Amino acid sequence: MDTLIFQNTLECAKLLDAEDTLAEYRSEFHFPQVNGKDVIYFTGNSLGLQPKRTKRYVDDVMEDWKNMAVEGHFYAEKPWWDYHERLAKGLSAVVGAKPAEISVMNTLTVNLHLLMVSFYRPTPTRFKILCEEKAFPSDQYMLNSQLRFHGLDPKEALVEVKKRPGEHFWRTEDVVRAIEDAGESLALVLIGGLNYYNGQVFDMGHITRAGKSVGAMVGWDLAHAVGNVKLDLHDWEVDFAAWCSYKYMNSGPGNASGIFVHEKYLEKKDIPRFEGWWGTKKETRFLMQPEFDPIETADAWQLSNPPILSLAPYLASLELFEEVGMDALIEKQQKIVGYLEFVLNEIDKEVDSTFEIITPADRGCQLSVFLHGEGKELFDYLMKNGVITDWREPNVIRLAPAPFYCSFEDMYRFGQILKQGILKG
Repeated sequence: MDTLIFQNTLECAKLLDAEDTLAEYRSEFHFPQVNGKDVIYFTGNSLGLQPKRTKRYVDDVMEDWKNMAVEGHFYAEKPWWDYHERLAKGLSAVVGAKPAEISVMNTLTVNLHLLMVSFYRPTPTRFKILCEEKAFPSDQYMLNSQLRFHGLDPKEALVEVKKRPGEHFWRTEDVVRAIEDAGESLALVLIGGLNYYNGQVFDMGHITRAGKSVGAMVGWDLAHAVGNVKLDLHDWEVDFAAWCSYKYMNSGPGNASGIFVHEKYLEKKDIPRFEGWWGTKKETRFLMQPEFDPIETADAWQLSNPPILSLAPYLASLELFEEVGMDALIEKQQKIVGYLEFVLNEIDKEVDSTFEIITPADRGCQLSVFLHGEGKELFDYLMKNGVITDWREPNVIRLAPAPFYCSFEDMYRFGQILKQGILKG
């Protein structure tokens, strides 16, 4: 069948699954169960499912620790002292970077704070930070606290780009205009590359160029973008970026973050940054010298030796990404989200309620849906009937069918459960 011609039928969903080249990867993941059945999992944008191979990677570390103790740093099959370096190649393909521009360390907000030591250097005339209106709370707290740390008033120094009245998304031209209006007073552009609430993907290349045209640094919070959408951080000449790994990257709850620092900064010994032992060159690290001798990669921003038990699930997940490749994931993502949108529109015709999809065409896995005429009772019904999704006030559910493990049949079954929940209400 022509996969562009959707039908809201079980037969169509099964045919789409039969054509899906990634269908076999569904069996690579553990699914929670509700009422004795695998759930329909729509919350990969909050926490990805556990890959089955993760346990083996973690068990390997536990065995090495048991059998070698401290010697595991150098004599394990994957020695711990450079374990993190194994993640750089896989991540570079995911974010469009060179391996040297990647490091894995800490957690997302910690890393954004650390990166701002290097890339937010306010002066009396260039001190403003531009972000999107109602950025993710952690980003808001981080930006406000950074400004206060530098003795600045967030009400004066933080420029928030607003959506137009009556619209649910940001227009690129409005972001660019705000950058141009701030002009030489703008020190930093820092935006969430994919908005957590409405699922919008910002035009990161265009906005980066606009920021640089007025002399500002440009960074991106890629929490919802990494492993989800096409990224070209190096070619866009982004100054820095950071992301978490537990959403679409499936590395486990609260797991380690990743950072990107453009190669043009990597050999600058005089760049301001907070320094730590693990940022020094491996060749000189154990000489215990008092002078900081930075690695000529993004690893120079590391502070401490990495948490190996956290990195093991990350490495297991990256193995899957290397096998499949981002192009194949994005191809399925576009098709399965398109089918979900179709199913929602078809159900909308059959019930009295109205579903308003507030996610624009520039999107990744996520559809954010206003449930007009429905309340949280419908969300609760979905959860009780094996649809794991999430709720955002005032009346939005976020649906994120991750291409690694969601099926087209899931989309059809969700539509039927949604319809039943409305009719019973």
